[in-house]
Amino acid sequence: MNAPECSFIIFGISGDLAARKLLPALYNLHRRGELNPQSRIVGFARRDWSDDDLRKEMKAALQKYTANFDEDAWNELAPRLSFVKGAYNDVESFMSLAQHLQELALPNYVFYTATPPGTYEGIARQLGAAKLNLAPGGWSRLVIEKPFGHDLKSAKELNEKVLEIFNESQIYRIDHYLAKETAQNLAALRFANALFEPIWRRDYVDHVMITMAEPMGVEGRGGFYEETGVLRDVFQNHLLQLVALVATEPPARFDAGSVRDEKVKVFRAMNCLKPEQTVIGQYTRNGELKGYREEEGVDPASRQGTFAAAVFKIDNWRWAGVPFFVRSGKRLKQKASEIVLHLKKPPHIPFELKQPLHADRLILRLVPNEGITVRFNAKSPGQNSDMQRVSLDFYYDRQFKRPNPDAYETLILDAMIGDATLFMRADEVEAQWRIVEPLLSSWESSKEEPAFYAAGSWGPHEADDLLARHGLRWHTPTNGDA
Repeated sequence: MNAPECSFIIFGISGDLAARKLLPALYNLHRRGELNPQSRIVGFARRDWSDDDLRKEMKAALQKYTANFDEDAWNELAPRLSFVKGAYNDVESFMSLAQHLQELALPNYVFYTATPPGTYEGIARQLGAAKLNLAPGGWSRLVIEKPFGHDLKSAKELNEKVLEIFNESQIYRIDHYLAKETAQNLAALRFANALFEPIWRRDYVDHVMITMAEPMGVEGRGGFYEETGVLRDVFQNHLLQLVALVATEPPARFDAGSVRDEKVKVFRAMNCLKPEQTVIGQYTRNGELKGYREEEGVDPASRQGTFAAAVFKIDNWRWAGVPFFVRSGKRLKQKASEIVLHLKKPPHIPFELKQPLHADRLILRLVPNEGITVRFNAKSPGQNSDMQRVSLDFYYDRQFKRPNPDAYETLILDAMIGDATLFMRADEVEAQWRIVEPLLSSWESSKEEPAFYAAGSWGPHEADDLLARHGLRWHTPTNGDA
C-alpha cells in the first residue's frame, strides 16, 4: 500500500535510532515505491547542520546500515531531505519548523520522537504552541517511542499532558516488536486456521514460554540502563505485548479499536508481578566479557537487573490455570526471541513405550530465522512402537520471495496510512504499568542482591529453579533448527 503525501519530521535526526532504523526504513519504503513521491523528510536537532550536512550524514548512515545500498535510489531521495535546527523546549525553534513546513506546502504531518523520554511532553507542548497539532486541510500525527513513562504515575501524567494537545486518534505509541512478521502472523495462525484455534486454550495448552535473549551488553548505554533496567526496558512493553498477542480473544474485526480492546482485556485479567514469582538477575564478568558493574556509567555496586524471569497468570475463562513463563536478559548465550506453546500430553497412550512421551510444542520464532515449527511424536519404522520427535517447519525467508520488511518500515508506513492497529493506546500502556509496578516498587525499595549469572550463559540458576518448582525446564532456542 502506498502512503499519502506528508512531511515526515524526525526529532533527534542526529541520533542513533534515526541512523540505524528510521532513515533506512524510509529509504527502503522509497525503493519499494511505498513512500509517496511528494513526501518530504525533515530533520530536527540541535546540530548546526545545513541541508547538505544532513544529506551527507544520512548517506553515510544508509551505506553502513542498509543492505545493497543503491546510489540511484539515494540520489532520488536526497533532495527530499531538509534540516531545521532547534531545541525541543524552545517555542521559536518550533515556529521555525512551522514556517519550514508551510514552505513545503504538504497538508499532512507525521512527527517522530527519536529523542530521550524526558523530551516527549515538551515536544508535544511546543507542537501545540506552534499549532502543528492541527494541520488544517490535512492531518497531524505524533509517534512516541518507548519507554512511555517511568512508572504508572508518570505514564498517566504523560498521557494527560499529550492528550491536552493531540487527541487519541493522532497518537501512535510505538513498540517495534508488534511489527515483527511472526508477531503479526499470530492472528493469522489462530484465526485463519481451524487446525489451531480450537486448541488455543486451557483444555489443550499446559503452559506457555516466551524468551527474548540478547547476547550484547548495555553497549555504552550504562547510564540509561541504570535508570531503566530489564523490567522497564522490555518487560513492561515488548514482552507483555507478546503475552497479549498469544492470549487475546478473537476480535470482531481486525482493526485498531477491536484489537486493542481485546489486548486491554487480557492485561486487566493478568496478575501483578510478585517477588516470589520473579527472578531478577545481573551479568558478571566471564573471561573477556565484562560484568554489568564494570560497564561505563554503571554504579560499581549497582543492583539493577539485566535479566528477569517471571510467571504470569491470566484469570479468565480461556487461560485460567495456564502459567506464562517469560524471561529476558542481556549478555545471554545467543540472540533469540520465541514463543512456545507446550501442549498437554494425551490422557491415555494405548501402546507400550520404552521412553516417556514428550508433549507437542508449537514454536514461533521472532528472531532469528522468523518462522513457525510444530514438534510432535511419530512412530519409528519397524515392528516396535518407539517414538521419535519430528518437526513441521515454516520459514518466512524460504517460503516467500519477498524479504520480510523491517519492523520500523511496517510501523512508519502504518503511521503514514493512519492504521494504529500495531500501536498502543493510552489505557493499554497504563494497564501494562499496573502489572509490573508492584514488583518494581518492591525491588527498588529492598536491599536484596540480584541473582548473578556469567556473561554468555542462559542466565542465573534461580531462573531454572523457578521452573523446576513446576516440574519444567526452559525451552532452549535453537536458531530455527528446533
